[in-house]
Amino acid sequence: MSDPTLSSFSAALQRGPRPLPLFLDMLRSETAEAPERRAAALAGLRAYQQAPRAPRPPAPPVVARSGRATLLDYGVGTGRPVVFVPSLINPPFVLDLAEDNSLLRWLAGRGVRPLLVDWGTPGPDAREQDVDAHVTDLLLPLLDTLPEPPVLVGYCLGGTIALAAATLRPAAGVALIAAPWHFAGFGEAARARIASLWRAAEPTCATLGLVPMEVLQSGFWQLDPARTVAKFEGFATLDPASAKARAFVALEDWANAGAPLTFAAGRQLFEGFFGEDLSGSGGWQLDGRTVMPGGLACPTIDFVAQGDRIVPAQSATGLADRHPVAAGHVGMVVGSRAPALLWTPLADWITRLPAPK
Repeated sequence: MSDPTLSSFSAALQRGPRPLPLFLDMLRSETAEAPERRAAALAGLRAYQQAPRAPRPPAPPVVARSGRATLLDYGVGTGRPVVFVPSLINPPFVLDLAEDNSLLRWLAGRGVRPLLVDWGTPGPDAREQDVDAHVTDLLLPLLDTLPEPPVLVGYCLGGTIALAAATLRPAAGVALIAAPWHFAGFGEAARARIASLWRAAEPTCATLGLVPMEVLQSGFWQLDPARTVAKFEGFATLDPASAKARAFVALEDWANAGAPLTFAAGRQLFEGFFGEDLSGSGGWQLDGRTVMPGGLACPTIDFVAQGDRIVPAQSATGLADRHPVAAGHVGMVVGSRAPALLWTPLADWITRLPAPK
């Protein structure tokens, strides 16, 4: 029997988690024995939908283009170039979440020239661009426009991609932030769930030539459904005008946004990386070179979130210079303690790198 409260809520809600019907199904399952929790979570979801939104910070200038990808300059041309490579999943602006919560703008104020890769939105004609092509056809041409080898900083899957780029181009250093490498480290149960998700979604994705964000987000929810419900329960108790509420809305808007993946990138991610542990097993090759973290000729560091529920610490590269961070996958970048836990150590590491010859 359908739940009339959920059905009417689904019909009325215009802004919320993507895809909303799957979220409501999860909510129904997680609160089957606790109707008061369901009511609280729905109240929180409604409050989130109705919350005022602060305008996004002004966009920095575009200094290079490669197909649909662009390079945004947060340092306005000053200082050593430090290229931030975001994940292919969710928008890149988690690194520039708000005027008062932006790793990139904070670094720019400390003499670093942060540049951000924006992967853009793929069209159906890009269906055959796999993860490899994102490295060779989109990222490397952007790096080739810079006057000197940059420092590469990769977040999440962007770290995996940054390592691959540093295999093919000189880099002044490579910093990884919550980057997966040994996909076997996700554990058998999680990899089995991800494989099941892909088997169900693959026929539709093949027809579309794209992997919609909804497919990816439903996979994230499966990692910790109780926590997903609990965060909306908590939001229902917040003052909508409070700083904590504004931070929640900004972060949740980011989590519910994002361009689709190309079909080939999704297939390689699900089948090659998660299925076969392509990178962790030493089987990833680009232009005839094996992509290996320990084979780079530049300084490297791996910032590993100890409380990461999305990219478990066991999946990290195993680089000798490993910097543990007492936070979660997203909190290490935008949480209240992020400046102390990640931003400052990262800035210190960048400033200690040898000067270009």
